[in-house]
Amino acid sequence: MLRLDTEVQYVRGVGPRRASLFRSRDIRTVGDLLGHIPKSYQDRANFIRLDSLHPGQDAAVHARVYQSRMIQTRSRGGIFHAVLTDGTSFVHAKWFHGGYIHQSRAFAAGKEVVLYGRVDFDHRDRNFVFFNPEFELIEPPADTGVALSPSSLDIGRTVPIYEEIGGLTSRQLRRIMAAAIDDLEKDIHDPLPAELRSAHGFPEFRICLVHIHFPLKEDDVAVLNRRESAYHRRMIFEEFFLLELVFALRRKQTHRMHGVRFETNEAIRGQVRQILPFHPTTAQKRVLKEIVDDLKSEYPMNRLMQGDVGSGKTIVAFEAIVIAVANGYQAAIMAPTEILAEQHYWNARRILAPLQYSIGVIRRGIKASEKKDLFRRLTSGEIQVVIGTHVLVEDKTEFKNLGLVVIDEQHRFGVVQRLQLMAKGERPNTLVMTATPIPRTLAMSIYGDLDLSVIDEMPPGRTPIRTVHITENDAERAYRMIADEVTQGRQCYVVYPLIEESEKLDLRSATEGLEKLTRLFPDHRIALLHGRLKSDEKDAIMRAFASGDIEILVSTTVIEVGVDVANATMMLIENAERFGLAQLHQLRGRVGRGSHRSMCVLKTSHRLSDTARERIKAMVSTTDGFRLAEVDLRLRGPGEVAGTRQSGMPEFRVANLMEDGLLLALAQREARDWVEREEDHEKLIAELSAHARSGGPAGLATVG
Repeated sequence: MLRLDTEVQYVRGVGPRRASLFRSRDIRTVGDLLGHIPKSYQDRANFIRLDSLHPGQDAAVHARVYQSRMIQTRSRGGIFHAVLTDGTSFVHAKWFHGGYIHQSRAFAAGKEVVLYGRVDFDHRDRNFVFFNPEFELIEPPADTGVALSPSSLDIGRTVPIYEEIGGLTSRQLRRIMAAAIDDLEKDIHDPLPAELRSAHGFPEFRICLVHIHFPLKEDDVAVLNRRESAYHRRMIFEEFFLLELVFALRRKQTHRMHGVRFETNEAIRGQVRQILPFHPTTAQKRVLKEIVDDLKSEYPMNRLMQGDVGSGKTIVAFEAIVIAVANGYQAAIMAPTEILAEQHYWNARRILAPLQYSIGVIRRGIKASEKKDLFRRLTSGEIQVVIGTHVLVEDKTEFKNLGLVVIDEQHRFGVVQRLQLMAKGERPNTLVMTATPIPRTLAMSIYGDLDLSVIDEMPPGRTPIRTVHITENDAERAYRMIADEVTQGRQCYVVYPLIEESEKLDLRSATEGLEKLTRLFPDHRIALLHGRLKSDEKDAIMRAFASGDIEILVSTTVIEVGVDVANATMMLIENAERFGLAQLHQLRGRVGRGSHRSMCVLKTSHRLSDTARERIKAMVSTTDGFRLAEVDLRLRGPGEVAGTRQSGMPEFRVANLMEDGLLLALAQREARDWVEREEDHEKLIAELSAHARSGGPAGLATVG
């Protein structure tokens, strides 16, 4: 008998050689193997009469061989041609390189055969024909020791179709799966609580394993292919439930701890109002209230704030910082890159200037003595607000009384780094701020232990951004657009891609672009901004652009986030096909920040990949960051969008974040209810985690 944690090589039909193929796909146990569920299902149980066939349909037919022959061709192998009948009509079947069928005399006249494949029509001979169909001879199967006999695995039933593994075909995998299920121990512990199974109509675990691989005849093939069968739904729910249970337990443990508690009064509210550049939107007020309620609570805040480009997340974060500092605590902003950290520092100095806070930034390039003095002032509490990258979590960085942590672009960090920064104070409040809108389902699977706030409203005065796609031949048109804008006293960005592996080449492209624009616009002030400049040089260029002294800013992607120049009304993105969808949306968000009509021009090469073409089409069709995030999730998948390595994004085997949002929401509700209701939730997590590690289709052994 096999167990779920039995090594896969002991399944009949596998052995050491095939086990190494499975290991290349991270399939090591019987449970891992059975977690490799079919990618689709085909109806081979309902035979179509030959006089009812039509071109283009996938059909299973049951017929007798009328005649067969080998057609010799110039290529080796020839074509094996068979004619079959079921008494209502005739159909032809052809196999290229089919000599092996001819030699076996499998298609001798009178033999009963079942075929499955796509029906074509041969216009020359006026016949219906199957090309290279799957086939089975109707005769007693040999004794293979597999209860689900090979003949019954491929024909006369709903047949599972598997993604091939290391050259193992779907047909070979069906036999291996059948052997694994036949020899699997009968009494498998079901880790999903019986009351949950009963409440939602989920079958038991072993029943799901059997029927998800080899469905019953009465199971609807269309429902199976949509992964909406009871078996699929249970497996999807189980994957989500384990993940959300871990998150729910983290939330429960957090709420058992007392954190830094802030007060708000009229004086503090007055300080908050001092930094506001405009009247806040309803959405900003709502999100700030959610944050303030957390800050006043006895439990530490753990909140995710997300919103579209330009929705005003930064100012809300700084409002929270004012409350922290006004209560006598320090605040820290952690950013994923030095460039973004510097932009936050620049924003902090500008926004918090009325309050005259002591603000510090930890970055490369500062003198050792200056860095030593900065750490001293941070430890003494003299510095009230500090900005930096991951250096903030290092041992040498110490705070006097850290009360608020703002983490930007959290999905580029990870839970461990967040916890390290939180450990710098007495359970400080944590506000995670993502500059890239992400779909709700992805947020729930990455940030399930955080409360979610969404700024879903844009500040007043913003004008819609028109997005245009041009190719290399239209470059002159783009330059005319730039000329129109700068002639009217507006400012423009020209952005070049920057990829680390080819930084020198990309920088040369930007430099050549600067030279060309200087020739085209000799009477206008143009500058180049890139990552290799010293910090004070970058600051000087950005200040000059913000003040209007620079009219055209040629840049690499350093202006992706944090730059807010209301007079900038046009952006030309060179080689736009080399940017990701989220990055394109972030770049576009640098224009349209004032009351003037704004435009973003995406310039690409003529030849685009299908994915690049879809990205560009999506950018032209909408400025809604959340809609673009859904497209990005569909094109790239959740792991790549979230940054799997950084975030510990779980690998789902059955679940799909794009399609299974309702089950994810259900799993989250049930997990939170379970943790609140049951005392033994840690035992349940242990069972589900062990189930995942043994290869159960939950597939979430990395979460725990």
